[in-house]
Amino acid sequence: MYRVAIMGATGAVGLEFIKILEQRNFPVKSLRLLASSRSAGRQLKFKGEDYTVEELTENSFKDIDIVLASAGGSISAKFAPIAVKSGAVVVDNTSYFRMQPDVPLVVPEVNPRDVEWHKGIIANPNCSTIGMVVVLKPIYDVAGIKRVVVSTYQATAGAGLKAMEELRLQTIDVLAGKEAKPKIFPNQIAFNCIPRIPQSGGIDDSGYTSEELKMINETHKIMGDNKIRVTATTVRVPVFIGHCESVNIETRKKITADEVREVLSKAPLVKVVDDPKNNLYPMATMCAGQDDTYVGRIREDFSIKNGINLWLASDNIRKGAALNAIQIAELLIEKDLVRVP
Repeated sequence: MYRVAIMGATGAVGLEFIKILEQRNFPVKSLRLLASSRSAGRQLKFKGEDYTVEELTENSFKDIDIVLASAGGSISAKFAPIAVKSGAVVVDNTSYFRMQPDVPLVVPEVNPRDVEWHKGIIANPNCSTIGMVVVLKPIYDVAGIKRVVVSTYQATAGAGLKAMEELRLQTIDVLAGKEAKPKIFPNQIAFNCIPRIPQSGGIDDSGYTSEELKMINETHKIMGDNKIRVTATTVRVPVFIGHCESVNIETRKKITADEVREVLSKAPLVKVVDDPKNNLYPMATMCAGQDDTYVGRIREDFSIKNGINLWLASDNIRKGAALNAIQIAELLIEKDLVRVP
């Protein structure tokens, strides 16, 4: 049994942490819920019992074995090392540690062995990256991958609970003939699509946003292959939960659409839904609340020699964040690595 702390317990991912720990019967000996002073004192339930949210401080990690963190990059930058010094292993959901060379970046279905070289902190990848690499890895193992072109259709849940509420309120206002008033997003999100620029950390001189660069760099690190050429365009769409992605793959060896379906049908946490003639294909509404990444619209790209097109949908709060982090914690337990080296 393990003493677990959740950092950012009252956010969208934090609440999902609590739900999944209970659903998976994670071996929790004790649970400490941590958040900002604004949320301290709030009551949350775990296995039918009330737990009081505590203010996150430098003294919050005494007698803690595992920290599940999703409280923002600057918070993790400050408190994750403190938790490690206190003897805990941190699975961090922010982008702060992902590309640090001494921090493993792990998707259990893709690179589980990377947890073995952790030094106290393990990074959880970007939600869009996770959904993509669980589909890429089985194809990579069979046919190799030369190039990936991905366009994302990302739900508002990725920006938090307030962003979801903004979509709801703007939808009501627009339908009532009122002006939508953006607060979380830079522009109206209701009935609109927004290229992810300001809200994803800005745009560099190349014209790529930080969200797009995350998908490129994280894919290389997780797959362990910097030779894969990756380009991305990321977009926020008026959906509450569930990221969708259009993925074009150029493989090294020829693989047919039927072979891709067969390979993916056997892949862990991947579900093939590919019967478009009967209107069956992955959708945000289909993947919400589910562990699997749904994949369909699998077809050959006739414009290149070894090309495959596919469409996927994944719950960005669940598999794209909380579940993946808890799977990492389960890997640590399985490998007896819940300790700071």
